[in-house]
Amino acid sequence: MHWLQTSTPGLLLLCAAAIAVLLFLIIKVKLEPFIALFISGIGLAVAAGLSVEQMVGTALASKESLIETGFGGVLGHIALIIGLGTVLGSLLERSGGADVLASRLIGIFGERGTPIAMGLVGLIFGIPVFFDIGIFVLAPLVYVAAHRGGRSLVLYALPVLAGLSMTHAFLPPHPGPTALGGLLGVDLGWLIIMGLVCGLPAFAAAGILFPIWIAPRVQVSVPEEFLVAETEAEEDPTPVAPVSLALVLAVIAVPLLLILGATFGTMLLDPGRLLSVLTFLGNPAIALTIAVLLAFWLLGIRRGMRLDEISEFTGASLRPVGMILLVVGAGAFFGSVISATGVGAALAEVLADAGLPVLLLAYVISCGLRIAQGSATVAIVTTGGIVGPTLASGYSQPELAVIAVAIAAGSIILSHVNDGGFWIVSRYFNLTVKQTLATWTVLETVLSVTGFAAAAVAWAIV
Repeated sequence: MHWLQTSTPGLLLLCAAAIAVLLFLIIKVKLEPFIALFISGIGLAVAAGLSVEQMVGTALASKESLIETGFGGVLGHIALIIGLGTVLGSLLERSGGADVLASRLIGIFGERGTPIAMGLVGLIFGIPVFFDIGIFVLAPLVYVAAHRGGRSLVLYALPVLAGLSMTHAFLPPHPGPTALGGLLGVDLGWLIIMGLVCGLPAFAAAGILFPIWIAPRVQVSVPEEFLVAETEAEEDPTPVAPVSLALVLAVIAVPLLLILGATFGTMLLDPGRLLSVLTFLGNPAIALTIAVLLAFWLLGIRRGMRLDEISEFTGASLRPVGMILLVVGAGAFFGSVISATGVGAALAEVLADAGLPVLLLAYVISCGLRIAQGSATVAIVTTGGIVGPTLASGYSQPELAVIAVAIAAGSIILSHVNDGGFWIVSRYFNLTVKQTLATWTVLETVLSVTGFAAAAVAWAIV
């Protein structure tokens, strides 16, 4: 047992065993991921010989335990950001911003360019809106576009899905990239920059080129039951106070620009009042709070929404966030145990001896976890916990951001039947399992591989 707890091969073997237990609990036992992560972390801590005081503390000790530092450290960084981002997304959804965005872009691109317009809708609307919520809101627009265009539903659905998936995987305030910011110590401004640099080429490949190629090969019609709903919807009166496109874009852009302003200000400005103002306004929590307040007034109250109505739907939007935060917190605890046991240092030693690039390692681990258990969030937080201790020093903020992008890219590869998103896509876009594998699964893989390739190029440059 001493050999397992002190030698490099022994520590790596313990880490591999902990990951195997984690996958068994999630896949076979069907345990909630946050419970499985916690149990695996505790098991690793016990097997590696950590003391009870280190793991859970004592009644008299003032020093925080691994449970407190692991859960509390990352949640203190991301909980407010994810919560505010969720509220902002719900306000944009309820205001009808997606409809305005889609109709304007379709008008610009014309009938032949409608698939590209739908992809841009998914890309822009996906920045503040969770992936599954984006599908629920945008699916009716996809149906309308496909019905009027007269071509396969796949041609219009895949661009939207690529846009939603790219933003969900690569850009804050979505849970995965936001969690990586806390786990790896990356400034969210750099995450936005590198997420866009690597994510936009991936979106172009998966959301524009791939749908054009696959759509003629997978003919899918618009579900008959929706055509009735569409006819009924067209008879509804136009809203009294429609939201403007400029307003929608402004509300989405405000937090991104404020965060980027603080990042570039730190790089370009000397210490002073201006830098202090930019740093304050560009704090992600402050930037998102400003955006939420603007949305409350401009998208809600000014357009005739009642305060109790706004409170009701924004409160409802926060309900799914609790499970996400528990998974992220448990993943951070798992990572803290890996660091405390010396597994991270052992892994760094092996990487140095083998010459294996940390970027490739991060991507491969994330891919393996994603394929095995299906959850992108679990893949991200577990990989961040494993790789994070190897990044203790020697990496710049841009480099850490590229590593985060590589992890995020791995977390979306090869979506199949163990991924909830697979079944949502199949259900909402009238696809059989075989058709979903041929379209959605391949799209996610193209998005992942192209995103990692872009990250590798960015790594060589930074």
